[in-house]
Amino acid sequence: MNRKWAILFGILALLTVGALVFREQAPTVKGGPADLGDTAWLLTATGLVLLMTPGLSFFYAGMVSTKNVISTMLQSFIALGVVSILWVVVGFSLCFGESFHGLIGNPMTYFMFRAVGAATHPDLAPTIPLVVFAMFQLKFAVITPALITGSFAERVRFSAYLLFIFLFTIFIYCPLAHWTWHPQGFLRQWGVLDFAGGTVVHMSAGFAALAAAIVLGRRRSHKEGDVHAPANIPYVLLGTGMLWFGWFGLTLVPRSGRMGRPPWRSRRRTWPRRRLCWAGSSSTVRGVACRRR
Repeated sequence: MNRKWAILFGILALLTVGALVFREQAPTVKGGPADLGDTAWLLTATGLVLLMTPGLSFFYAGMVSTKNVISTMLQSFIALGVVSILWVVVGFSLCFGESFHGLIGNPMTYFMFRAVGAATHPDLAPTIPLVVFAMFQLKFAVITPALITGSFAERVRFSAYLLFIFLFTIFIYCPLAHWTWHPQGFLRQWGVLDFAGGTVVHMSAGFAALAAAIVLGRRRSHKEGDVHAPANIPYVLLGTGMLWFGWFGLTLVPRSGRMGRPPWRSRRRTWPRRRLCWAGSSSTVRGVACRRR
């Protein structure tokens, strides 16, 4: 076995042992009782957002050359595994743990998902179990590095991509999520409201993709004037449909203080209709933009 893969499997084994050592801990902060409607809605939204990552894999895979279809799809799917492990170990704590001057969360607050259970949290999840909130947030963390892969499709080694996921999630995504979505984050304290990941997900992924494209430069095929033939246009359409469908789970969960409040509990009756229209229109615009890129 290659040495670097042996090291990787060794790390996973240590994490597994660590998960057994760190026993479940009762939450120190509890909210009120969980609302069944809020919990059911957020579970549904979590499943919808999860569907977006496989949809993204089809979307990107249909546009690359035939020989790179599988590797391009795997770049999206491997993000599910790598980011999920990071999230349980320390990612959720860095995003939503006890705030350090509004800059980053305490990595030991929810280390190995300690104190993340069925109890609610008065600030993060007042009407839903904290574990449901954590799983919903995990789906955002998963799809963010997967979005970036479109800028360097067919051009990076798989091992380098694994390292990129780790570094990006820890040093870019987690601090930005803490700044914006944690009640004590300094951007949140300034009045920044991110309802659908525009700042945490799309800006971070967009800037990272731009940086990757600048560093890698033009493709040789472009310089040589070769014509690129997409591998499978139906894959692109399938991925677009899956992204569009999952988008409703991403945009229809308000982030203004009460993550668990579903659209039908909004104080304004026009909110669901306006939000639904915005979700559909933004999905269309994003699909066109990605296709042009």
